[in-house]
Amino acid sequence: MNHSFFVHYKKGQIILLALVLAGVFAMVSTALVGFVNSYGRAERVAVASAQALAIAEGALENTIGKLNQNPAYAGETNTVLGGGTFTVTLTTIDTQTKRVTVTASVPNNTTPMATKVIKANVGINNSAISFHYGIQSGNGGFFMDNSSLVRGNVFSSGSVIGTSQNMIYGDVISSGASGLVYGIHATSSVYAHSIGNASESTIVDKDAYYATTKTNTTVTGTSHPGSPDQPVVDLPISDDQINQWEETAAAGGTVTCSDGSYNISSGSESLGPVKIPCDLDISGSAVVTIQGHIWVTGNIVVQNSATVKMDPALGATNVAIIADNPANRLTSSTIKVKNTATFEDSGTPGSFVFLISQNNSAETGGSEEAFELSNSASALVAYAAHGLIPLENTVSLKEATAYKIRLKNSANVTYDSGLPSAVFQTGPGGSWSFVPGSYAITR
Repeated sequence: MNHSFFVHYKKGQIILLALVLAGVFAMVSTALVGFVNSYGRAERVAVASAQALAIAEGALENTIGKLNQNPAYAGETNTVLGGGTFTVTLTTIDTQTKRVTVTASVPNNTTPMATKVIKANVGINNSAISFHYGIQSGNGGFFMDNSSLVRGNVFSSGSVIGTSQNMIYGDVISSGASGLVYGIHATSSVYAHSIGNASESTIVDKDAYYATTKTNTTVTGTSHPGSPDQPVVDLPISDDQINQWEETAAAGGTVTCSDGSYNISSGSESLGPVKIPCDLDISGSAVVTIQGHIWVTGNIVVQNSATVKMDPALGATNVAIIADNPANRLTSSTIKVKNTATFEDSGTPGSFVFLISQNNSAETGGSEEAFELSNSASALVAYAAHGLIPLENTVSLKEATAYKIRLKNSANVTYDSGLPSAVFQTGPGGSWSFVPGSYAITR
């Protein structure tokens, strides 16, 4: 037997086996490299995709904020954010609903590695108008005469001045460098640039915070001279917000006036949302059920034994009744509630009637009163950001906010703890939020 043949044959087998193994290794290596590259790219795409989704969600949240800051916000294009870009488009569905589409790409929309598209509806929500004070006045100040009192906190961008130590059951703040408080008895603390007056004694049951002087003032707690002035705070409802409520009312239709007035003197009638392009006079024994915002482009008078009540179907939401004549806010746009006329909520805790006057006489130095609320009138919340609200006799309110406020005789304001979550039917001036069930990721 030729042993040499077998030796060469075995050597050939080894070489062939090595070549086969080398080929297999090369194939496996190539596949592995491809897999690693593919996996690496997939991982990068996954990261970019997650990043794009985060950008889209952030842009969607940001859209809500921008809409609430500026109702005219119409979207934006290719805004850079967090390593990517986003575009926001808005489509109007109706007066209270918009469709928001956010497209986010990483690293950009020209050469995207990943793109996410989110769509959601946003609408005017049932968010709260926050009234943190029983009384809040603007630069016109707050004044108390006779035996008038407030059960709740008082905030004024002007002075807070009483006579004969009028009771305020809560904190008192007179903000800014001209802040002044005197002539009152506060059961809590007082904050002002200066406190007290030589002619009117002042009592503070807790602490007194003032920047300069304290005169003729008794402080049971601790005095804090040299304290910083309290910052001026805007009134809680802006003109832009009121304008949007007016638009909502007008979208509900317009009534027909007779001789410059819309009169309801007997029987029962439902109103709202509606625009009344004249004066509104509710009198006699009439019962008016409010179902939505009402915009009156003249004066409002509710008198005698008339009743204005919210529809029970409104639940914890509220409506605004607005007196606003854009052509004449100096002598028009006033509200009068007289005799035994009453306002009622929906029957659900947390619902309130809001009366809003846009009269601006007080702000411009005039003498016209934005409101006349007297006797046993029981309007729950009175609001006049540019006008004067005088309160007298046995009138009892849940809250009053105005440029200038004067309490006379035995007027009594009792702040309701539910007001910080008082809800308007269409939110605070177009306060936008997401519509439940409308959120969708389409890519």
